[in-house]
Amino acid sequence: MAYNNRDNNRKPRFNRRNDDAPKGAGLYVEVRNNDVEKALRRLKKLINNDGLMKTLKSKEYYEKPSEVKQRKKAEAKKRWQKKLKKLEKLGIVN
Repeated sequence: MAYNNRDNNRKPRFNRRNDDAPKGAGLYVEVRNNDVEKALRRLKKLINNDGLMKTLKSKEYYEKPSEVKQRKKAEAKKRWQKKLKKLEKLGIVN
């Protein structure tokens, strides 16, 4: 039975995790020099940047599809108004 040599040169299907990362952990912070407060601040920053808190708050209660559309439309409008205000400040738009 002959095997293909090209199978040996294939890239792994899944990305390998670092061995120093705890298994099954998504976000983690290492505590150094018993500075728990600093590690907690870093963890909060990671969670905020990852958008985890926003998703948790949105999934706290059921939101009807019509409400989702309404909210997204309002967010888009807010972004657009912010962009217009910035352009007006630069003098590009009157």
